[in-house]
Order: sequence, then structure tokens, then C-alpha cells
Amino acid sequence: MIRVLIADDEDMIRTALATLLALEEDLDVVAECADGESAVARALELRPDVCLLDLEMPGIDGVEAAARIRQRVPARCVVVTRHARPGVLRRALSAGVDGFVPKSRPADDVAAVIREVAAGRRYVDPEIAADALSDERSPLTDRELDVLRAGARGETIAEIAASLHLSAGTVRNHVSSILGKLGLATRQQAAITARERGWI
Repeated sequence: MIRVLIADDEDMIRTALATLLALEEDLDVVAECADGESAVARALELRPDVCLLDLEMPGIDGVEAAARIRQRVPARCVVVTRHARPGVLRRALSAGVDGFVPKSRPADDVAAVIREVAAGRRYVDPEIAADALSDERSPLTDRELDVLRAGARGETIAEIAASLHLSAGTVRNHVSSILGKLGLATRQQAAITARERGWI
């Protein structure tokens, strides 16, 4: 029996998926969570075989939840998403995610993916994989991406500098470089663009 934890902030989707997966003879849904934080806590408590995590949840997203779970529990993690951007796939794979599936797939397919990853294999939706291979990489440096992440919620230059242990002048230089490379006018626009392309 494969023990499955499901995390999705959309109640109807989470409940429907749990109900459909519970019909499978070899799958046992042991927990349903509405956000990434509770998914991590329940995974540590229940130690499921596979965690099925929605990418976009309040607080920490599915990729971050997967990374935290895998640090402390030998669970396999599958991320499901409505917006399968190639940059997010790269981030998921580097975080140790074992499967990446669009929400448009039927429950039978999701069950098959759960079996695949539970057996130790990795699964990436072919269409997402093809897009990832053709997608351009971020033109921003790792440090520039750090600056965007640190300011993603509208933090001031001083707050970003403090969190990254940099001077305010250095952060301003990074912001200027980011805006120049992306051809944008504001840091907020740059953060939105980077998020949409899966760079942060």
C-alpha cells in the first residue's frame, strides 16, 4: 500500500483528488493539507511514501515544501501545477522533486505517476520537459535573483541589504543591472517577470 499525502489550497480540487485516489486499491490517502506549512508538519508526523503537492499555495509553495520534507523524511514528492513554467521545473528538479505533473491530467494518470515515483523512478510530464529544453535561461546572475527574491514582497532596499548582508549601494547596483537586462522600469515588474518565468 502506497501512503499518500495531498496538499492543495483549493478545497474542491484537494477533496476530489483524495476521493478519486482513495478508490485505487494500492493507494491510501493519509492526509489532506491546505498549505505548504501544514504539509511539511504532517509529512514529518505521518511519514508518507509520496507527497502530492500543489505548486501554488499560500506561505511556502510546493517546491519549497518538497525541499523541506525531503530534508527530514524519505518521502517521494510530486508537484502538480496549473501553470507549468519551464523555470519552475528546473527549480523543482534541483530541489529533489521526483515528479512534475500539470493539473489538467486525469486522476488515473496522477495515480500512475504516484506509483512510478513510489517505485523509485522520476516522472516529468513530456510536454513540460519539451518546453523546458527550449526555454531560455535567466539572464540574471544568482546574486541578482537573490535580490529579487529578498524583495519579492515589496521590501525596501535597506531591508533587502540587511537580509542579504550587503550594503544598500550594492543592492541598488544589482537592481539597476536587473532592470537594464530585463528592459523594465521597476523592481516590482522585474520580480513579477522572474516569477512568471520560474526564475525565482
